[in-house]
Parts: sequence; C-alpha cells; structure tokens
Amino acid sequence: MKKSEPRKDKSPSQLIDAKIKELGDWRGKMLSRLRSLVKEADPEVVEEWKWRGVPVWSHDGLICTGETYKNVVKMTFAKGAALEDPSGLFNSSLEGSTRRAIDFREDEKIKEAALKTLVRAAVTLNKSKSKSKSKPKPKPKKSSKA
Repeated sequence: MKKSEPRKDKSPSQLIDAKIKELGDWRGKMLSRLRSLVKEADPEVVEEWKWRGVPVWSHDGLICTGETYKNVVKMTFAKGAALEDPSGLFNSSLEGSTRRAIDFREDEKIKEAALKTLVRAAVTLNKSKSKSKSKPKPKPKKSSKA
C-alpha cells in the first residue's frame, strides 16, 4: 500500500495492520508487539489512525501513540509526565510538562510487565479526568423565604 493511497475505506485496525506489514522489518515486529501489549493491558482499548499515519491507542482519552522512525519505534504517552514510572521506561521527551516517550531500538528487550502497568496507569488517569469533567454541577440551594 502506497502512502499516498486513500485509506478511508479501511478501519484504523486495518491501517495499523497495513503499516506493520509495510514496514517489513524489526520496526514492524516491534510495533506489532507493542500493540499486543497495549491490548493485553487494556482489552477495551480503541485503536485510531491519526496525523497522516500514526497508530493511536485510546480509552477515555488518548493513551499513547506508536510512531516509527528509521532507528526507533517511539511510544509517546499523552499524559506521561503525570504517570509514575518506577521502572524507568521513559527515555525520551523528558523535558516537556505533559508527554513522555519510550524509544525502542532494534533488538531491545521490552520490559513487558512494566509497560503494561504504565498503560493501565494511563487508562486510570484518563478515567479519573473524564469522570471529573462529567460530574454534574451541584444544584443551587433554594433559599427559604420567611
């Protein structure tokens, strides 16, 4: 599939499948494995395709993206700066106040349990933010006139 072909007839999951196949090297295998781990961590995750070809995983808001570059597969967590990272997975985009990323290189071993914990923490954070937005405003108390 050429990058210039229209892709409106395909679902985001099909587009991610095609991207993995199109890469055809270690980056495709890495992206595929990361995708599997995200789905294992959150079976209710929603796959999306944004920004002209970036796989995105969401649940009550964006969790993370899976970007592929020549030398790395980058997993960027939208609210990574707000997440605990006791295993030290974040190794990129550390200077920002919102996002954090993990750069995976060829032949690098994934700390799978730690990554799934991070994905679950991102989902929990999204759920807490969406609940606080959807809380009904308290009704004004009726004043009692004597």
